[in-house]
Amino acid sequence: MDSPLRIELPTSEGAVALAGYRDENIKLLASQTGASLVLRGQELFISGTDNGAALAQRLVMALEPLWSQGQPVTTADIMTARQALDTDRIDELQAIHQDVVARTRRGEVVRAKTFRQKQYVKALRSQDMVFCIGPAGTGKTFLATLVGIQALLNNEFERLILTRPAVEAGERLGFLPGDLQQKVNPYLRPLYDALHELVDPEKVANLMERGIIEVAPLAYMRGRTLNNAFVIMDEAQNTTPAQMKMVLTRLGFKSRMVVTGDVTQTDLPADQTSGLAVAQQILKGVNGIAFCQLNQADVVRHPLVQRIVAAYETYESRVTKRESRP
Repeated sequence: MDSPLRIELPTSEGAVALAGYRDENIKLLASQTGASLVLRGQELFISGTDNGAALAQRLVMALEPLWSQGQPVTTADIMTARQALDTDRIDELQAIHQDVVARTRRGEVVRAKTFRQKQYVKALRSQDMVFCIGPAGTGKTFLATLVGIQALLNNEFERLILTRPAVEAGERLGFLPGDLQQKVNPYLRPLYDALHELVDPEKVANLMERGIIEVAPLAYMRGRTLNNAFVIMDEAQNTTPAQMKMVLTRLGFKSRMVVTGDVTQTDLPADQTSGLAVAQQILKGVNGIAFCQLNQADVVRHPLVQRIVAAYETYESRVTKRESRP
């Protein structure tokens, strides 16, 4: 290519959104296309082979609905756009960009970032029971909490219930001082974190006092019937098969239940089978239950998390192959 392609970005905020932290997006776009990309102020110059430069231009323009509005572009956004170009799914990509799941209390737009996350959000909005299985950082609990909060505010349900098993991740917390609620709060902290991203902490406290939002350990679910509630069970890989059956059968009328977990990160004793793994085998194919599988390509945390998950998956695959040899 004799002269570089030039794309004029509308605002400095748009240029920052496209470039990413320390120009990490520019580097990723270059590695994905083989082209050279240089951002000077609000002008992006693309050079290289005809094919590489054209692909880079198409990729940048596929992300225009984000950077043109100053919305941060992430690694997941770029990889999903590349997948959309490769598989002729640009219309689906535009649907992802247009579907705002919710806004945080700081006004930040939250939406699905990958095709699998989009399918997960669709299931969250329509199915009575949804299982989402995938590694850390894929938005399993956060997206479920978002949809649950939105449904609560839209008066689709009377209560939002978040629960998780109180299983120790290699630590002993039983001797910490305090009452029962203070002892279990460390286990429930990730659920509070998700809530506080969406709703002002004072409002969360008020909703909890009124029983509209409930955050509790899994043991509190026994013997209850959860009617007119949006229920999220987090860290489900740490349930026993009996616990899993117990909580699934709590589902009442006009309720929806979301079960999230990562079967590769169980904190159960080595000889204990995960209730999530058993449920996956038993309930696949049951009408009214949706199973959504996320993987390392759906990680939306720091880009390094995606590489960590990929490295562990490769290592565990090698170990499994070695152990399976006679």
